Amino acid sequence: MPLRRTGLCALLAATGRRHPARVALLDAADKAAWSGRPAMTWTYGAAAEIVSRLACGLRAWPLPPGSRIGLALPGSTEGLVAHLAVEAAGHVPCLLPATWDEDQLAAGIEAAALSAVLTQTRLGESRPAERLCRAAARYFGLRYLAAFGPDVPDGVINLDEMVLDRRAGPVAADTGGGLISFANGDPARPVHRPGDALLAAVAVHLVATRVGPGERILSLVPPGDLRGVVTGLGAALVAGASLETLPVFDGAALAAALLRPVPTHLVVPAFLEPALAQGALPPTLRTIGFAHRAPTRLTGRNPRLAFAKGRVAVTDVLAVDEDFVITGARGLDDLAFGLAEPAHLGCPESLLALRLEADGRLACRGQAAKAAPVRRGEETGLDGTAWRPTRFRPTLFAGTATGLTDA
Repeated sequence: MPLRRTGLCALLAATGRRHPARVALLDAADKAAWSGRPAMTWTYGAAAEIVSRLACGLRAWPLPPGSRIGLALPGSTEGLVAHLAVEAAGHVPCLLPATWDEDQLAAGIEAAALSAVLTQTRLGESRPAERLCRAAARYFGLRYLAAFGPDVPDGVINLDEMVLDRRAGPVAADTGGGLISFANGDPARPVHRPGDALLAAVAVHLVATRVGPGERILSLVPPGDLRGVVTGLGAALVAGASLETLPVFDGAALAAALLRPVPTHLVVPAFLEPALAQGALPPTLRTIGFAHRAPTRLTGRNPRLAFAKGRVAVTDVLAVDEDFVITGARGLDDLAFGLAEPAHLGCPESLLALRLEADGRLACRGQAAKAAPVRRGEETGLDGTAWRPTRFRPTLFAGTATGLTDA
């Protein structure tokens, strides 16, 4: 059972002490082309040091413990260490999707009552730091705006300078403030999930995707919501594995990354399944996880044997708003069966249990489903023991679920 106040940053620090030379975080080789920053590879020991330096800088800001700090960053190493540094400083990370425009950013910042936002100056042709400067002018509760370079705008704190400051303190285990994300990417619907619920959601995912220590997760799923954190940073740190991200999709870059000689667990958006089913897959590939988001269809999926003649295990990762994330291996534990008869899902009920309500909607409870909307700056109803209906119902045919529809 995940501890109530253990954060992801504490897991990074623990592995860094025991296995400091193990690779933790890797950037895509083409990172400089879209961010102006070099591609980095961080070991657990080095990443823990950088997180500690950033956390020291964030703690110097006169913010009360548990303040909410937004992360408007792609899934590069900077975004990942920033997430962990916010935790290590005793605050709560809030995920701001990279696809949001200025109006959505302003609305999300206000709805989540953010005290600060961390971002970067370049993301392809866009300039996130400049866009956030304009959004910040519309909400006076935002006290700090900081960015990774190059060319940090005037008035924005330079996070690279914070990283270079060698003053650092220990990362305590009592940092599991959880996570704030936005249901269905709606800036008016922030949802808070406590630290133990986040770790429980990762545990549910790892029941089906057995990532081992020292192996690699290669992810094309953005880190801007619960699904991205569970399958990426969360899964890597709980398992003691490495995480390599491809924030900007490129077929050649993916092919080159797959060829690296390390046991690999690939996580991709579900729409890429037809392309991967036709391609050659390296012998180092252990699993492929196809990430879905409700509402969705589960028909038209390839059987497991379509991938490397059955050598590669295939899972489906389904996010139901920000209520929960469930992963099932194709075959006996297929989500098509589990959603039709939730009592037969292959995960411990203390972590996540599902049932069908009288009106056909899915309901959830358990530690991994413990979350509540953020309303007027407060979290309410963080109770994992009560059944909580979702807004989706499975469509059933011949004893299987063919998908989820909005009820």
